[in-house]
Amino acid sequence: MNAQAESAQRPIDRWFASYSGDHRNDTNQWIHVFAVPAILWSVIALLWCIPVPITWFKAGLWAALAMFAAWMFYWRASRPLGFGMLVVFVAMAWFTRWVYDTHGVWNLLYAAIAVFVVAWIAQFVGHSKLFEGRKPSFFTDLRYLLIGPAWVLAKAYRKIGWKY
Repeated sequence: MNAQAESAQRPIDRWFASYSGDHRNDTNQWIHVFAVPAILWSVIALLWCIPVPITWFKAGLWAALAMFAAWMFYWRASRPLGFGMLVVFVAMAWFTRWVYDTHGVWNLLYAAIAVFVVAWIAQFVGHSKLFEGRKPSFFTDLRYLLIGPAWVLAKAYRKIGWKY
């Protein structure tokens, strides 16, 4: 790619190109399609479990603040991805709130920890010599922890013919 074409490329396209370079194996990609959203939900649920010290705020405040900050990153990177991630965040927040209300904070916490551990094990298996044989992208830059969910969403967009 020449320098002019590269400079015209959006930052999100450069992020995805780099991320895709660490995710070439089909099995590892499929693992990511399931594990990345699971990790995203588990982080939201873990943040939901942190007590809120001021009584006029409700449980979920820390999760809402983190989702808003992440959403701003996605919105700036791509409006279509921003809208999609907003839908993802609302759905995950709704589900988390439902689990919290019906099963309590401790069961939500235990479920979030279990999902987090299992999903990360799956991620590392996908990156092992058994499949990908490359280290996870976030070892080079922690921002790839935000790129992963957008990358999975962009894959879904491409599959249904939407532009991101």
